[in-house]
Amino acid sequence: MSQKNEIACAVTRTLDQYFKDLEGEQPAALHDMVMRSAERPMLEFVLAQTEGNQTLAAQMLGINRNTLRRKLAEYDLI
Repeated sequence: MSQKNEIACAVTRTLDQYFKDLEGEQPAALHDMVMRSAERPMLEFVLAQTEGNQTLAAQMLGINRNTLRRKLAEYDLI
């Protein structure tokens, strides 16, 4: 199984459990919750891999360095 498929399966398993835990209640702001849950640890991991080099981290993430800096500030990582 490819890395992309493993990540997708992990998200699916987590969402499946989340919906089971809701016991029929409707979720609110699901997209934001999922993105925030995944984005912060991803940013932390990539920054650790690049030893804090934001330019390299932005390249690895496929985003603009200014976008990375905005996201880091949003998550209080800088």
